[in-house]
Amino acid sequence: MSMSELAILLVDDEPMVLEGLSEELLRNFGQDYQIEAAESGEEALEIIAELHAGEIEIVAVVSDYLMPGMKGDELLSQIHDQYPNILKIMLTGHAGVDAVGNAVNSADLYRYLAKPWDATDLNLTLKEALKKYQYIKLLEEQNAQLRESERRLTQILEAIPIGVTVHDTTGKMTYANQKAQELLKLEALPETKTQELSTDFNLYQAGTEELYPTEQLPIVRSLAGEAVHVEDLEIHYPDRIMPLEVSTTPIRNKTGQIFQAIASFQDISGRKKAEAEREQFTQELFLLNEAMSRFVPRQFLQSLARKNITEIQLGESIEKKMSVLFSDIRSFTTRSEQMTPEDTFKFINGYLQRMEPAIIENGGFIDKYIGDAIMALFAGSADSALNAAVTMLKILAEYNSIRQQVGRPPIEIGIGINTGNLMLGTVGGNSRIDTTVIGDTVNLSSRLEQLTKVYQTPLLISHHTLAELEDPMQYAMRLIARVQVRGKAKNVGIFEVFEADPTAQKEAKLATKSIFEAALIYHYQGAFEQAKSLFNECLQQNPRDGVAQIYLQRQGE
Repeated sequence: MSMSELAILLVDDEPMVLEGLSEELLRNFGQDYQIEAAESGEEALEIIAELHAGEIEIVAVVSDYLMPGMKGDELLSQIHDQYPNILKIMLTGHAGVDAVGNAVNSADLYRYLAKPWDATDLNLTLKEALKKYQYIKLLEEQNAQLRESERRLTQILEAIPIGVTVHDTTGKMTYANQKAQELLKLEALPETKTQELSTDFNLYQAGTEELYPTEQLPIVRSLAGEAVHVEDLEIHYPDRIMPLEVSTTPIRNKTGQIFQAIASFQDISGRKKAEAEREQFTQELFLLNEAMSRFVPRQFLQSLARKNITEIQLGESIEKKMSVLFSDIRSFTTRSEQMTPEDTFKFINGYLQRMEPAIIENGGFIDKYIGDAIMALFAGSADSALNAAVTMLKILAEYNSIRQQVGRPPIEIGIGINTGNLMLGTVGGNSRIDTTVIGDTVNLSSRLEQLTKVYQTPLLISHHTLAELEDPMQYAMRLIARVQVRGKAKNVGIFEVFEADPTAQKEAKLATKSIFEAALIYHYQGAFEQAKSLFNECLQQNPRDGVAQIYLQRQGE
């Protein structure tokens, strides 16, 4: 409201006095206030009503006491009844103590000035009165704003779907919105204080039958100065348990002292259920992925730059340099004919479960099982494939020792390893696809495994694999053949790796290695007599050298 809409009313039955007062106030207050005058109490009430109807607010009334009809104290009393904020000043020289007391008590008289008035005193009195009026109006506006803010805040708190409570320093609840009353099943604000909060509201630690420790309650911690957020609190009702998410914050006054704390909380039963279902789904998905990885190795997906099996499309392929390991049980068909189908499966799985770790631990992965045969791929160094093969043979030796203890025949296997470029990809039709590798590298690896039967030795590698070894000299091996690969002009060097042979046999082969390889060179040069002599020399030192025996038989032929 602007100053031009404010007015000061003067009331006196003597026109000369009224005129003098008006001139005095116009001189000092006329720029900011309308100066109105009335010669009787009745006229004053009419002017006040008229000005208020015109939205002009009377700030102060300066009234004489002794007037015909309505006296000053009666006028001011009636003004006070209708307009309590108007400041009342009595100006008279004839009023007795009783009249002044009546004005003070019934009209909330601001000041009494005697006639004749002192101009300075009058002006100062009015200035102070007007300042008080402005201060009172400011307080009223602030209070109105505060009440409106509180009303809006209450509306918001009552509308939100989260429980909100306010507690004093004793823990007693001083406010609870509608949702809080619903969650806590309140009909009225309880008298519960700090020590009884857990017992009265059945507050328990999540997943237990233990009451929530009082000193750990979020509201108690906030009353001590902490801002707290927890999800480990439950309300135990007779028919169900309700998990809560609770946040509490201390409320401080202007001096920084905590005088309240506010809590917000909500039922998270739905969220907990969803989290449990999501956890179960995640676990099931993990188990499914684990199961799928046993059919399609993760390394195969990575080779195709795919994170998930669902991303694989029919016909995808990529060329990579890898080492391919083929292994097979010798005479498996004959062995399986002597077993029931059930025993055959038990035998195969017992064997494969022992071989698999040697491949995995050396950085390879099994592309497929073909009955008793294993086809494994190694994307790293060729040493990984060779170390896996040596480990397989050592595991097999331990397994055979156990089998022989219970009267079972030993198992013999052959392993072939080749290294080179190959194609990884998917093959199949619309309803069934499979992952596979193809190429000369794969074919030669399979051929090497078959040659282990010819040369009666468990582990053969190609010269391609030899060339990729970081330090070939660390392995016990020797050249035993050169073979012609179908469709290829160049022969392939074949090396026997006897790293896993029994110690005595390994040392005997190492001792005769130079003699054996010299005999082999003579053999391929057509110098059969020299070759025969050296092969015999090998057998004299190592009678169990099966490869030397094979070459001697070939010399006889």
